[in-house]
Amino acid sequence: MQFLRRLHLYLGCLFAPALLLFATSGTWQLYRAQDSKKDGSYTAPHILRVVSAVHTNSHLLGKRVSEYTPLRTFSILAAAGLIISTILGVVMAFQFSRTVWTPVLCLGAGILLPIVLLLIYG
Repeated sequence: MQFLRRLHLYLGCLFAPALLLFATSGTWQLYRAQDSKKDGSYTAPHILRVVSAVHTNSHLLGKRVSEYTPLRTFSILAAAGLIISTILGVVMAFQFSRTVWTPVLCLGAGILLPIVLLLIYG
């Protein structure tokens, strides 16, 4: 268990900056804040457009989407690190919880809440 905790810690620290970047840029992309309006009523800040291009294409603005970049490989590794770290976190939640019901209820809520919201608003 000590090895799993250490692995969880190191993966989290290694990929936390990238995950925060992707979570932040993904949030403003939900509202299309990186897209300027064609009628000129809104011009997206340059930084939003640049970081959004990194988020969606693993490129800076002006590069071809099909072109390989090392950032694309890093993004895949960050996704794998998030998956592994999340699984380790769930395992540790079951190991260190006083009752099994706390992590079960949290996991159940994390599964059901998005489904219910999709059904209500979908």
